[in-house]
Amino acid sequence: MKALFRGVGGRPGVLVELAFLLLWFLLFARLDAAVGKDFAAADAHALALQSLEHLAGLDIERSANDWLAGRPVLGHLAVYLYRLYYVVVAGVLVWVFVRHAEVYRRVRRTMVAMTALVLPVYWAVPMSPPRFALPGAVDIVARYDFLGVESWTKSTHYTAMPSMHVGWSLWCAYAVWTALRGTHPRLATAAWSFPLLMMADVLATANHYLLDIAGSVALLTVSVIVASWCGRLAESWRTAPA
Repeated sequence: MKALFRGVGGRPGVLVELAFLLLWFLLFARLDAAVGKDFAAADAHALALQSLEHLAGLDIERSANDWLAGRPVLGHLAVYLYRLYYVVVAGVLVWVFVRHAEVYRRVRRTMVAMTALVLPVYWAVPMSPPRFALPGAVDIVARYDFLGVESWTKSTHYTAMPSMHVGWSLWCAYAVWTALRGTHPRLATAAWSFPLLMMADVLATANHYLLDIAGSVALLTVSVIVASWCGRLAESWRTAPA
């Protein structure tokens, strides 16, 4: 019973942690749905980003999309990855909580920091995804979606920058790497193949630009720094004299 509320072995209480994470993500979902409503600004930002990528020779989204559009089997697999990656995120979070309590608080702080830091970006820089803003792009997810096309094509907000599909996959790799780098370095390194696969997925399905991916990398980096600072602050509070 103690583990349910107060926690043991360095872990927070199970029920307390579940309640916190559930409330946090419900709040994030509500706030996320409220941003990116300025569709004119989202289209303008997308055109500006396309121009920047073109000048830098980084506009590879259309080529990747054309390649995937001609391969139905891979298109179906890409949609499954795009839709079901949340299972991996939840699985990694539970695995770290159960098996690697010594790093759980650190990776959980990073996850919370990512959700807190991305919302101001979504509010300040709404962004239309390539499937809407890139001429000739094929909406792969709408074509092969097993969850229903209607809910996908009628998007109510545009928040492509940064890509949280890539962001959460990067978090998964970071969490596994943090937990295993000391004992299983090869497995820890192999975990980074997941975000690489997700990067290819979001580009080829016309859901994100290459610079959206760069934004996701920056988001994780800043979140790790913020989480580390918060961890040191929390530790100083716990060890300070009464």
